Amino acid sequence: MTFLALDILKSGVAFSMVCAVLGLLFAFFLIKAVIRLSAGNDRMRQIAGAIEEGAKAYLKRQVVTISAIAAVIFVLLFIFRDKFTAIGFVIGAFCSLAAGYIGMRIAVLANTRTAQAASQSRSAAMRVAFNGGAVTGLLVVGLALLSVGIFYTLAKHWLGHDMAVKSLVGLALGASLISVFARLGGGIYTKAADVGADLVGKIESNLEEDDPRNPATIADNVGDNVGDCAGMAADVFETYAVSLIGAILVGALTLGSYPAAVIYPFVLGGISVLGAVIGILFVNISGGRPGTVLMGAVGASGLVSAILFWPATHLLFPAAVTIGGIARSAGDLYLASLVGLLMTGVVVLITNYYTSTRYAPVRKIAKASETGHATNIIAGLAIGQHATALPVGFIGIAIFLSYHFAGLYGIAIAVMSMLSMAGIIISLDAFGPITDNAGGIAVMSNLPKEIRGITDELDAVGNTMKAVTKGYAIASAGLAALVLFGSYVEELKAHYGANHRTYTFDFSLNDPKVIIGLFIGGLLPFVFTAFSMDAVGKAAGAVVR
Repeated sequence: MTFLALDILKSGVAFSMVCAVLGLLFAFFLIKAVIRLSAGNDRMRQIAGAIEEGAKAYLKRQVVTISAIAAVIFVLLFIFRDKFTAIGFVIGAFCSLAAGYIGMRIAVLANTRTAQAASQSRSAAMRVAFNGGAVTGLLVVGLALLSVGIFYTLAKHWLGHDMAVKSLVGLALGASLISVFARLGGGIYTKAADVGADLVGKIESNLEEDDPRNPATIADNVGDNVGDCAGMAADVFETYAVSLIGAILVGALTLGSYPAAVIYPFVLGGISVLGAVIGILFVNISGGRPGTVLMGAVGASGLVSAILFWPATHLLFPAAVTIGGIARSAGDLYLASLVGLLMTGVVVLITNYYTSTRYAPVRKIAKASETGHATNIIAGLAIGQHATALPVGFIGIAIFLSYHFAGLYGIAIAVMSMLSMAGIIISLDAFGPITDNAGGIAVMSNLPKEIRGITDELDAVGNTMKAVTKGYAIASAGLAALVLFGSYVEELKAHYGANHRTYTFDFSLNDPKVIIGLFIGGLLPFVFTAFSMDAVGKAAGAVVR
């Protein structure tokens, strides 16, 4: 057992990189499998080509804008920080952009093939759409894990462990830059195109959804891809990379005497790539209702990860581990990792309950629509606000339990465990725009009603999956922010301790500056939401004109 522990301790980062490469290879296998399928008749190909052209035009413009800003940040980091942090910034930005770009390109190729597969069966169409989405999921976790692993290994070789860990912050910053532009820009484009298409088609011209006579329909379909595929991919890539780096930082600062504390997050990420592959295979061999099959894939992926986390934890850590002056066990660390997996399942189930057509909340909103627009809006807002209670409550429980098991490092491990499920969760998210586009192509191509019935059913499931991913992304990002805040505090303590000075971190509500900070922090989401909504309104108006 000791020999095995030494081996995995030495090769844990390499193990994670091998798993990441396997995930990327499986993604390229799925790409070939999707492209090999029939893209349908000439009309379907023409519509899909227009969607692809629009998506490429948007991304080209986005890359030009991001590149200009990234160049300035790179120079500043190179001058005022160090060259390795600057290089890490470029690597993080490039990998995040690549994951979203490649994933979106495959999504626009899979949409028409999904519509064509619907002529065979519902299961065939679901598998094509899911495999197209799984490419994005595997690219996100594969590139994030591989980029952090390679950069850490090279930086450690040249700079040593301590400086390598600090240089990882640059990689996280690069991923964050792409996330802001891709998520916010893509979201504004998506909603502006959606609102504009509905105003022109449904209100002014009395046309149905995705009517080919509506010139804004293609823009609407493009928006689904750039917002829900490329945008969400960049968002979760950033959270994944930040969580991994945050766990490494916390491990290095709080468990400096245990090298395994830095390796453990890598190993968890590598194992979960294998779990994501199992989840994808589960969808391809299962039959039944699409929503049930997709939820089963999440369960299968989480189960594989939970089983493999146990031996990995006990091989890396000794029986007794001292964390923050308190004796812990390897079993405590394993339980902290389970908290993250369970939190993923809880968020998925709660979001699915509030957004699926099978359950009471959506049916209640539909019932309220019978008496007009006003009651529909009131019911929707009420249920939407009610839906925030359970996730927040469970997030609080997850924080308490993971901290109880292993202190701040336990929270970091729980977050990393939760984010390690990103491969299968992003696959569900990208499934949404593919099925939405497939439905649009079916309508615009005048395909038979039977095919449109299948694409409409898959579209409804896809909308639920997109909601599931949004809940997951928000919950994981909130926990990741807590880890980063904790690592910042630990870094301050280490800095003052190195200079033989005592430092007491005081976040007391008796301090008026703390209250002011809380008010400003609570205000910022509303301010940025207002800016975003204003941008959507202006862009939608331009689409209508």
